[in-house]
Amino acid sequence: MLNRAVLTGRLTRDVDLRYTQSGTAVGSFSLAVDRQFTNQQGEREADFINCVIWRKSAENFANFVHKGSLVGIDGRIQTRNYENAQGQRIYVTEVVVENFALLEPRSVRNNSNGQQNGNAPQQNNGNANPFDNNSNSGNGGNVNTGSSNPTNNNNGGNNGNNGNNTPNDPFANSGDSIDISDDDLPF
Repeated sequence: MLNRAVLTGRLTRDVDLRYTQSGTAVGSFSLAVDRQFTNQQGEREADFINCVIWRKSAENFANFVHKGSLVGIDGRIQTRNYENAQGQRIYVTEVVVENFALLEPRSVRNNSNGQQNGNAPQQNNGNANPFDNNSNSGNGGNVNTGSSNPTNNNNGGNNGNNGNNTPNDPFANSGDSIDISDDDLPF
């Protein structure tokens, strides 16, 4: 069986981060996803899709996004039902998020978010550019990986160039074109 949902949209509100009685983090949010076609007035309508994210991913997601953030999510559709206080059966359909991607540059996220969470790490995934000195100039090139042990920080190959904006990226703006054949592509 196949149950897969891949969505790109904007958060309609901040993530509602809560914890279960056992201490498991769970975040719920709604994602506005534009439709592919326009209505008779030439406007794009949107679908508002309820999503839920669990555990450490929920905490990270809540730290990095806010209302209006453009995100991509990957997960599965889940249906559940319960009986409310009035005795009515309530049915809920939502996307259980397994992976997410932040689709805006960090500067856009920081500028549109009035309050900055002081304890949020600067890098959110393991695919950070190790040649990006600008984002790491304040901490000697160390990337906060969420570890509480300061001896586990990775220098990232910065070799002590604190605050030095000399690009170490061998492919950055050399002016030469790069020729890539179809055989070089992984897909």
